[in-house]
This record gives sequence, C-alpha cells and structure tokens, in this order.
Amino acid sequence: MHPCSSFIKAGRLSLAAIAVALALPLAMPTGVAHAAAPQVQTQAPGYYRMMLGKFEVTALSDGTHAFPVDTVMRNITAAEIGRDLADAQLTKPVQGSINAFLINTGKKLVLIDAGAGVLYGNCCGRLLDNLRAAGYQPEQVDEVLLTHLHKDHAGGIVTNGKPAFPNAVVRVSQAEADYWLSPASKAAGPDFLSTFFDAAVNVTAPYMRSGRFQPYTSFGELTPGITAMPAPGHTPGHAMYLVSDGAQQLLVWGDIVHVAALQMPQPAATVQYDSSQEDARATRTALLKKLAGDHLLVGAAHIAFPGLGHVRQQGDGYAWLPVNYDGLPPAP
Repeated sequence: MHPCSSFIKAGRLSLAAIAVALALPLAMPTGVAHAAAPQVQTQAPGYYRMMLGKFEVTALSDGTHAFPVDTVMRNITAAEIGRDLADAQLTKPVQGSINAFLINTGKKLVLIDAGAGVLYGNCCGRLLDNLRAAGYQPEQVDEVLLTHLHKDHAGGIVTNGKPAFPNAVVRVSQAEADYWLSPASKAAGPDFLSTFFDAAVNVTAPYMRSGRFQPYTSFGELTPGITAMPAPGHTPGHAMYLVSDGAQQLLVWGDIVHVAALQMPQPAATVQYDSSQEDARATRTALLKKLAGDHLLVGAAHIAFPGLGHVRQQGDGYAWLPVNYDGLPPAP
C-alpha cells in the first residue's frame, strides 16, 4: 500500500498528513535503471509563434544575460529591490531576456530588433539560429526595424562585419541615428556609453555602404500594418512599433521595461542607461496606465521569453500577464 493511502479520508488530505507522507520513502521499482543516459544541458530552440489577425508573429530569443540590478537601477532603494525580487521569487543576478519579433504580413517579412549578436559574449547571439529553427532564413527578411541602437537591439544585424540580413533595409528613427552616429554626441556622453557609440557605428556601416540603412524622419506607418511611434527617454530617438491587422494589435515597445519585477510595481524606477531618466519615467508611467486600460497585447524586449503579454493594474503599480501558451496557433 502506498504510504499516502492511510491518510486519505473521504477524498481529503490534511496538511499534516501530506507532510508526513512526503517524508516517507517510496518503494523503488525493481529492474535495471537507465540513469546513465547523458544530460543534454541545452535549451530548446527559442521561438514562439502566434497569429495576429492574418499576420504571423514569431518571438525570437537571442539569449539571456545577467542584469546587474544592484548597480544599474536608479530611483529605487536596495531594500525595495530586495523586497520586489523576493515577491517575484527571483534572486540576483536576474537573468534578462533579449527578445526580438518577426512579423510576416503575407507580403513582407519584418524583424523588429535583432538582439546583441556577439556584443554581449557567449550568453547571446542566438537569434539567427532560432530564426532558422522557426523555419525562416536571414536572406528572407525584407526590413529590420530597430527600436533603438543599443548593442542588445542592433548588434545582431551584422555577422563577422557583414550584413546578417543581406537583403534587408535597416530602419531606425532619424533622431536615434543622429545621436548614436555622431562623434560630438559620443564626446559629450558618459564614459560608460562610449562602446555603445562605437557599436552603433560599426553595425550600421555595412548597410550604409549598400544603401540599405534608411532612417525615417517622421513617425507613422512605415509599411502596411506597422507604425512607428515615439517613446522618448531611454534613448533620444527610441521608438515603439504598433503592429496591426484589422482590430488585432501588438505593441512592440523596446526598452520601456528592463526588469518587470521592479519596474511594473514601481514605474518610477529607471536604469543607468536611460538617456533621460525623467523622460523614460514619464513615458513608462503614461504607457503602463494606457495599456492597463486598453488591454493591448505587448511584445517586450526584456521580459521573460517570449515576452508577449498584457499589462494590468495591481495596487498602485502594475503586473505582467504572459500570454497563455498555444501549442497550435489558429489559422487566420
């Protein structure tokens, strides 16, 4: 008889009975064990598919990296960080996802952000492999839309100094390009961002040479179904992209949130990398309030993969509701 059976009374187990039962050894099956099979120790391919109207959306993982919350978070105390991480059952260093989103409109294949490539080391640079695992080839991408030119969003557009997406046009807001590609901006910027300026120049250069780096001068619809929207603060020309097919919409918001466990309950918390912490805080605060009311689907660059979900109000702050896993995305 199983040791739990003596505690079953009318279909119920008391907490004390469960504790005792779990402490008892279970009978081991007889025969030869097969535990000698080697462990795989790799993650599954990082892609997740869903339909947005007739558009196909594929979330792609570039990997995760240790986000040093103790040193880069601003406008939040160490005690608040410890409390909020404990509430989310997270420990330091927090693993931050680097997500990108591939949109197949049926007429164009558009990639929003491209991961870090080799710029963050061995943790990342997996986007191309995951894109291929998802059934696509880099040569099929028609456009790459960047939310901004930080390493972890733009680094993946090159491979060994050559375009990773050889047939694609790369687009970013003109204000973003003007800032990160300017020697004067680098000279005036903080020292810790110096390599970010260098990286922006290096990754855009191959596309400039081929005439495929084409910043947009005004926000609005860039291609049917995809609209660029301003979201200033994290960088001077930071953009979001609203993907729409009929009534179905997805907002790919870039770096509105870096650590959901901290910035959802406390939207005023900023990061060292924000060009304007005041603007970043104001943009995030207003956007979270709107999204909680509109229930709009969000694609987040740095929330746990696949980074697809909704925002809801929770007390004085907000909470993230990830999409329910769908093993068979419905046909449009």
